[in-house]
Amino acid sequence: MKRPPLSLYIHIPWCVRKCPYCDFNSHTVGDALDESAYVDALLADLALEASLSLDRPLQSIFIGGGTPSLFTPAAIGQLLTGVRKQLVLDGVIEITMEANPGTLEAAHFTGYRDAGVNRLSLGVQSFHDESLQALGRIHTAGEAQRAAERAKAAGFERINLDLMFGLPMQTHEMAMADLQTAIDLATEHLSYYQLTLEPNTLFYQQPPKLPMDDLIWEMQQAGQNLLVNAGFEQYEISAFARPGGRCQHNLNYWRFGDYLGIGAGAHGKLTGTDGKIERRWKQRHPASYLSSLSLGGALLGSRELQPEDRVIEFMMNVLRLPMGVERSLFQQMTDVSLNEISEALSEARRLGLLSLDNGRLCATPLGLKFLNDLLGLFRVND
Repeated sequence: MKRPPLSLYIHIPWCVRKCPYCDFNSHTVGDALDESAYVDALLADLALEASLSLDRPLQSIFIGGGTPSLFTPAAIGQLLTGVRKQLVLDGVIEITMEANPGTLEAAHFTGYRDAGVNRLSLGVQSFHDESLQALGRIHTAGEAQRAAERAKAAGFERINLDLMFGLPMQTHEMAMADLQTAIDLATEHLSYYQLTLEPNTLFYQQPPKLPMDDLIWEMQQAGQNLLVNAGFEQYEISAFARPGGRCQHNLNYWRFGDYLGIGAGAHGKLTGTDGKIERRWKQRHPASYLSSLSLGGALLGSRELQPEDRVIEFMMNVLRLPMGVERSLFQQMTDVSLNEISEALSEARRLGLLSLDNGRLCATPLGLKFLNDLLGLFRVND
């Protein structure tokens, strides 16, 4: 079994304010943020994980949150310097950091670039102030536009803008205007995804009034067409890139690659020399994470993936890619033969949900529309 490519995910769990739709592991920052202590903890965590890389070079690094741009450029520089001391980097790799498009964070963009970050992901969500207020965001539409412009002025050639649709009181015209504004900013990557009401969020407990399903579907279809006509390729259900602009870190996830995860609540996936695949996760609360590391390690749990787990998890990732993947990747990444799931494959093809043409495994347009139904064919019933 060939070892998958390896990435590194770093989680910084603090935000100025918890958004009512967010189900990520994020916590409201207090009066003081001891970024130095957390960076030290991250590097101690990495020291415990580094041997699991088995000397594979990193293909990408992603610093997510929370709001990583609450940390100063000096702290990010210290973090990335520490990573380079512990792991081998594969040449000039993609290093992404998520940032809030507020005025204070934008003032630090040049510093982040100098620290080694070469791709910035801005959590814009909308270019309408009323939508931003409904989402509990702390930046304005004007700040979002200026942040994208400042990121380019700081030397970032690789910038992603996150946009959501299906927002409270959002009209079709508002959704298309958001997209057109993003297109006009001439960034290389856009994430365009529907607002969903996730459990354990304020919106789930107190649902806002959202557009009707038919209107949301209209926003999705029209938005995808607008982006494609503007020169973006849809290379994942919610990811669009200009030529050469695909996010390599996320592609590694979607192609069932391996990744180390450090930080409070971070998850990792690793393949051993014996072919076993393990998922690992860390203590979620920052205080528990920090105290656990001082006692020898922050690992909260791990689970070995059985063959049936590998099948469904592989499919859950790769079938999000409209172009699919090479058929050979299935056995390479799961150590399971396609022959072992031939019945499910045949049924998926009969229903018009899956294609195996040209040596590739991919969902059809109908399969992408009914992805949950397609994935259900590969689940093992309890």
